[in-house]
This record gives sequence, C-alpha cells and structure tokens, in this order.
Amino acid sequence: MEFTTKTIPVEKTSASRLAQVDFNNLSFGGVFTDHMFICEYKNGAWQDARVIPYGPLSLEPAAKVFHYGQEVFEGMKAYKDAEGKIWLFRPLENQRRLNRSAARLAIPEVPEAIFMEGLKTLLQVDSDWIPTQAGSSLYIRPFIFASGTGFHASPSDAYTFIIACAPSGAYFSGEVSVRIEETYSRAANGGVGYAKAGGNYAGQFYPTKLAQEAGFQQVVWTDDHTHEYIEEAGAMNIFIRIGDTLLTSPTSDRILDGITRKSILTLAEAEGIPTEVRKIKVSELVEASRQGTLLEMFGAGTAAVVSPISSFGYRDQVYTLPKPEKSYAAYIKERITDIQYNRAEDPFGWRYPVGN
Repeated sequence: MEFTTKTIPVEKTSASRLAQVDFNNLSFGGVFTDHMFICEYKNGAWQDARVIPYGPLSLEPAAKVFHYGQEVFEGMKAYKDAEGKIWLFRPLENQRRLNRSAARLAIPEVPEAIFMEGLKTLLQVDSDWIPTQAGSSLYIRPFIFASGTGFHASPSDAYTFIIACAPSGAYFSGEVSVRIEETYSRAANGGVGYAKAGGNYAGQFYPTKLAQEAGFQQVVWTDDHTHEYIEEAGAMNIFIRIGDTLLTSPTSDRILDGITRKSILTLAEAEGIPTEVRKIKVSELVEASRQGTLLEMFGAGTAAVVSPISSFGYRDQVYTLPKPEKSYAAYIKERITDIQYNRAEDPFGWRYPVGN
C-alpha cells in the first residue's frame, strides 16, 4: 500500500485538552497532544497505520520490551513561523537514524513512507498544539518497541511504532556545570552506543545522579577503556572551542551520530569557523584551561540545540570557562534556530515544510 496523508485513517478525540494548556509556561515533555500515530508490525510486515487519540496502551506482562529491552526512539521538533506555517528540521535524518538504531537491536526497519506520512498526518491533525511563543516548539518522539510476547531470549515477532508529541519550552535554562566521568562508561566498543536505545539513557541516570549530588548538572563521558578521551556530554554531543578552533569527537559505535552535531559542523564550515573532528584528550582540555585558550564548551542536541557549559570538574578541581565576547555557541544556536523557525534563508536545504 502506498501511504499518503490522505490514506492514513484519523480517529479524532471527542474531547480536546488544548484549552487546558498554558503555552506561556511549558515544561519540557510533560504535556501531550490530543493524538498519536501508531503502526504495528505483525506477520512480517508493518500495517494498520493510523492516527488515534493519545492514551494508554494495553500490553501483556510478557511483552518482550519489558524483559529484553528491544526499544529505540528518536527526538525531533516541529516549528511554526510567523505566518503559521509548519516546518520540520532534517526529518529524513531522523528516519534513517531510527532505522540504524532498529537494525542494531534486531527490530524491523520502518519504511520512509510510513514514517513521513504518519508524521505529517499527525502534525496536521494536531497543528494547533504547535506553540508560537519564543523558544518553544513541538517536541516529537517517534519510538518502536517489542510488543510480541514470550520469556525466551530472542527477538520479538511483533512490534509497535508510535509517534507522540509534546508542546515544550526550552530544555535547559542557562549554563550547566559538568563533571568529567572516570569510573562509569556510557558505552563500549562493539555495543549499542551509537543507537538511540532506551537502555543507553537508563544506564546514564545513576552516574548523573552522583554528579548532581556533588554539585554538577551533567556528566561528560569519556572512553570506556582508558577514560582519557572526551566523548559526549550527558545525552548530547560535545563541542570544545580552543582558540578559534571548534573541536568535536568523531562518531563511532560508542557515540551517537547527532543531527544537530552534523548541522553545526556544516554551518561552521560555511561560516569560516575552523573545525576539527578528532579525539580530544581530557589532559588537552585541562591544559588549555590553564593556559587560557579554552574559550567555550557546549552540548549539542535536538532538545536544547546548544547548551553552554560554564565549568567542568575533573579530579576534585573545578575549571571555570571564560565568557568570550563573540560566542560560537550563541551564534550557532541563533543561526540554526533562525533556519528552524523560517526566520532566515536555508542555504543547506534543512527545512522541511508540512502542508497545513
């Protein structure tokens, strides 16, 4: 079947919750729109794609997602411009990455037509939920989980693909202080670190909790073998500015291939900002801080776009970053968000229109 926004059935809610939402005081990901997209994999094929009212799911206790963790997800956003038009930011990159994650966990890949037409149908149905307040957007969470049953340790024979949405304000407010982690690891060689799998994030919560108890907001992850090299910042890719050069770690089977990360590298190159994609030693970071050449650090991801880092802790010492007059972080965030909200030209072809 060829999927289009006209062929995906829509069951509208009988009682919208839209009037109950204070769009001027949105937390991140805590309020959900009236509808969700759902599609099921059974008998060897994805089928029954539809938009239905947002609500609870019915799963058996033996559903394999509970026992073997077959689950992957994505994070995206939809934006409204000043004229009320709806835009997505590089959605096909999310679709492709979802399938890379799915393949790593032996989950059937979702066809592009189902992903994109389901997403567009949902956004058209819930278009009034897309906020227009400054800094706000509609956060989109596509996810797939094993809904087939059985206690035997093997891939499921049935899966459910859902797209749910949440109107959201800013993910982080202000700058964050981070601790460089030397005991726990986010991912290992040959593992699933490059996949957006729920278990990757669950494993981060305990080390992050310890860092927060020590006075930090987040963790900077290092390599699992030597803990000498910087890899990610919390659930985000990390960028480091030493002098005028912007550095970031190369992707690998431990590091997520972030869409915001790729966008920043492309934008920086177009703007003439020197970049290097290479391994970054913690010792190099510390030395640059001592010499005064470490000018900025920031996380990069869908939720926050850019999250500036004000200081980092390493082996019982805290290193404070300066506040450069011309901040790469602030400039890059402004340039990307101007493209996302259709406030500026998009020379890269990143903006994707949603008919409404």
